[in-house]
This record gives sequence, structure tokens and C-alpha cells, in this order.
Amino acid sequence: APEKQGPGRACGVGVHFEAMSREFPDIVDPWKAADGKRSFRGSMPIARMSRLQELLNAETGDAVADVRFEMRFGYDEQGLVTIGINVEAALPLLCQRSLEPYREPVNRKSTLVVIEEVSQEESVPESYEPVLVEDRRVALVDLVEEELLLAVPQVPRSPESKAIELSTDAGVEAASGKSKEP
Repeated sequence: APEKQGPGRACGVGVHFEAMSREFPDIVDPWKAADGKRSFRGSMPIARMSRLQELLNAETGDAVADVRFEMRFGYDEQGLVTIGINVEAALPLLCQRSLEPYREPVNRKSTLVVIEEVSQEESVPESYEPVLVEDRRVALVDLVEEELLLAVPQVPRSPESKAIELSTDAGVEAASGKSKEP
């Protein structure tokens, strides 16, 4: 499974999502894809992403939603295999402020660099996120899922929810007719 670390970086992938369909293989050899300057785009159901499913609000019934993506494979100036990736989705989450379901919009762009050993991670330029690839194969769904996992907020909050103000100030309690004393 691919591993990445670090903040997402803009990759400059110009993505235009029209009517999306399945225009991509499940697994690719990143070096062959880079040799051919291959691009893949399409949509895939969130239901295929088991790690992401655990973080989503299952009560909304929106777990069947699709994620749209585009990936471009190539080489950078240093000869490293790179993957420009753009992922768009509306993730069904549960607002931790209001406990109401909402959709978190995601439009994430990153540039990934392919590595074959964990020891290569230290030599990856800061502008890239490393992706560990085994047996010269990478599953596109794993790359898309990783991007979405990085986009899920630690504490989901709907932009429409209002902050609840709580106070432990004794003056507020006295004004409301409540007192700490028996």
C-alpha cells in the first residue's frame, strides 16, 4: 500500500471534469506510465476505499458517492518518476459541533514521487510527497484514497454550524438564577 507524508503541494494539473467514466486501469507500473507520459482520469466509488469509509458518516447513505480524479505520470528534471494528482469529492461527514451530517468539499492537488524503498524517502525533494511502490505496481484507488484521507479534517465542522458558547464564570450562573452553592 502506498505511503505518503508531508503537506500536499499544488501540481498545476489542469483538470476539467466533464461526464466522467472509467478511463483507467486498476493497477499501473509507474515507470511505464511515466515513459509514456500517461494520464488517467475518471471517477470511482468511495465504497472502494475501506480506510476512508471508517471516517465517513454512514448514516447519510452517501457512501455510494463518487470521487473524481486525474493523474499525470512523468519524470522531473532529476529523472524521478512523478505523479501529478487532482482529486475532487464531497465527503459525507458528521459535524462535531452540531452532530448533523454535512458534505466536506475536497479539491486536492499534489505532486507525488515514486520510491521503491523507505530509505529513499530522505532524498525526496520537499516539494513532493513520497509514495512507496512495491513490485513496480501501484493501485490508482490507493493513491486517490490517500489524498482523501489527508483531506479529512481532524474535527469535522460544517461551515453552517454555529459555535456554542459555554462559560464556567460564576457571574453568568448567578445572572441565570443558578448558583454553585446549596
